[in-house]
Amino acid sequence: MRVSNPVFWLAVATAVASAQRLDVSVLSGRAEMVTGGDALVEVSGFGRDSLQVELNGKDITRSFRPSANSSRLIGRLFRLKVGKNSLEARAGDRTARLELVNHPHTGPVFSGPHQDPFVCETERAGLGRPVDAKCSIETRTEYYYKSTDAGESLQPENRRSRIPRGFKPMDPSAARPSDIASTTTTGGREEDFIVRVQTGTINRAIYQIAFLHDPASSLPDPWNAGSSWNGRLVYRFGGGCRAGFRQGSLRSALQDVGSLAKGYAVAGSSLNVFGNNCNDVISAETMMMVKEHFIESFGVPVHTIGVGGSGGSMQQHLIAQNYPGLLDGIIPGASYPDPVTLVPPVTDCSLLARAFGSGAQDWSADQKKAVSGFATWKTCESWLRTYSPSMIQPEQCSPAIPRELVYHPELKPDGVRCGFHDNLVNLVGRDRETGLARRALDNVGVQYGLKAFNDGLIHAEQFIELNELIGGYDADANAVPERSTAGIDALRVLYRTGRVNSGSGSLGSIPIIDARRYQDPSGNIHDRVRTFATGARLRGANGSSANRVVLTNAPPSLDLVVLMDQWLDAVAEDKSGDQPALVISRNRPDALSDACWSAEGERFADDASQGAGGPCSELYPPSGDPRIAAGASLESDVLKCQLKPLDLADYKAPLSWDQLDRLRNVFPGGVCDYSKAGIGQEPLKGTWLRY
Repeated sequence: MRVSNPVFWLAVATAVASAQRLDVSVLSGRAEMVTGGDALVEVSGFGRDSLQVELNGKDITRSFRPSANSSRLIGRLFRLKVGKNSLEARAGDRTARLELVNHPHTGPVFSGPHQDPFVCETERAGLGRPVDAKCSIETRTEYYYKSTDAGESLQPENRRSRIPRGFKPMDPSAARPSDIASTTTTGGREEDFIVRVQTGTINRAIYQIAFLHDPASSLPDPWNAGSSWNGRLVYRFGGGCRAGFRQGSLRSALQDVGSLAKGYAVAGSSLNVFGNNCNDVISAETMMMVKEHFIESFGVPVHTIGVGGSGGSMQQHLIAQNYPGLLDGIIPGASYPDPVTLVPPVTDCSLLARAFGSGAQDWSADQKKAVSGFATWKTCESWLRTYSPSMIQPEQCSPAIPRELVYHPELKPDGVRCGFHDNLVNLVGRDRETGLARRALDNVGVQYGLKAFNDGLIHAEQFIELNELIGGYDADANAVPERSTAGIDALRVLYRTGRVNSGSGSLGSIPIIDARRYQDPSGNIHDRVRTFATGARLRGANGSSANRVVLTNAPPSLDLVVLMDQWLDAVAEDKSGDQPALVISRNRPDALSDACWSAEGERFADDASQGAGGPCSELYPPSGDPRIAAGASLESDVLKCQLKPLDLADYKAPLSWDQLDRLRNVFPGGVCDYSKAGIGQEPLKGTWLRY
């Protein structure tokens, strides 16, 4: 049958043209963010025409060869000049052009000017002196093997990098050891448990890449997958939260024994450890560069899976939100949403402790607990020992930074400032009057202990005196009678650039396994409510948190990396075109659903995303923090609240006129109205932003 409809023939012509389209793309990253002078590039759609590829006018066609998928050619480009580079492919009468922007392997790319000073720590890491002022070292490759004598200790020199017990160094040029253990990968292959560990520096950070590899066989590369690596990359993020100005240390990639044993590649770097530098933009930039290097060397991973707890969880959340494509699935443990919204309740602990100890009222441990909102007052005491208020104190630098360089108000007023907001100066900018980093710390209008007062756990005099004495912090994090006030410019920047985890960006469209040990009653700072705060933000941004599974006290036998891998495989096979959250939710492995395990190992199914009710919240009740106990919502994402007039109807217990007048003196502008968005709380402006 002949079809005469011109629309039909136009569609056919368009389809044919599309099928023959010549295309050039960068496999190793983004074309405008190439680093280190190298890039892995793909050319497709050339059909039977002869292909010619030029870089900056020079013929590099011979750099391209077929991959395992013969319908495309892959080439690794070398010696790109810093700045713009022109790549052009021609096939018949068709031309494809691409501009590549190359940056030094020492960075920066999008995080803004490098921190200065910056202390190199390669010698401390046992890697020798750096070869330049950017803390670089020569890349080295070492082999280790798992011994059948699993209890044998390592030589003392290997303990520095915390090589796991049972691993021994292996010299590929020497006789093969007789005690090499075997392992079985996810593909069902039995392999000798030999691990190749590559160590080097990228973006001034120490990085490691490790995977199973017998030195007698060929390495995987972008054209050949090899036999031992299963094609997946696990990227490790480290905990803590401290200011940078240092290279920092990195735990050995061999610590991820379980993932390596199953054939996963493992990567990470010292600037993906928040204890070395609590700046998620630097972390994202470093991860991008390390992953780019991995792809150029070994090929594109089928999946990249993020793992890590505490500060490592914050990095995963924010990178997934703000830098889509770097992580395909994340496994945050002991999770927090982000550091920016954690700072206020953490530093509140010091203010509360000061107020409890300086007034006329007596406070029991239960009353302190109620005001703090935590499961126990011990949680605040834990914060006092670790981060409150040291997290925001400018002089609290790492011991690695020479003391003569560190800020002192009298001796070194122009010294390095290591407060939390100082460390984000590229992101928040500087105050025009003081020249200091703009700060987002605010407690104006916060009624500390409001819930405890309304629940009858503290009396009116305690409630009023507490808020009279609470005070705030000055620019040097000294406690002062006045409350802390945040600059609106800093607030807007933090919200719209994604420094606050709003659940938006790509965070709602990738699988998430939130796993934690329940330790709230012991005073552990990794409290369960943070899991529910993230869930509330996901629902607020996406209408659902169905892309996330919450596991509490899961047994070690549950291999979360393997389950995430299976989950991602199933999602990739779903070609329905439905909304990402729906596709992700319905393709979860059977072993993955919201659940908790009792101390006896009994599993309880539970819709943990709701936060309250159900067997898991009965067994492991979430608590709160000082801001939630002051009336803030579960999302805990308001950095500076909008104010409303003080209203007697908001108090469940009676107040005298004198007490009411005292409250009005404490809150002359009004009290927090948590039914409204925070001041400066704007939607995410976009992803892959530059600073």
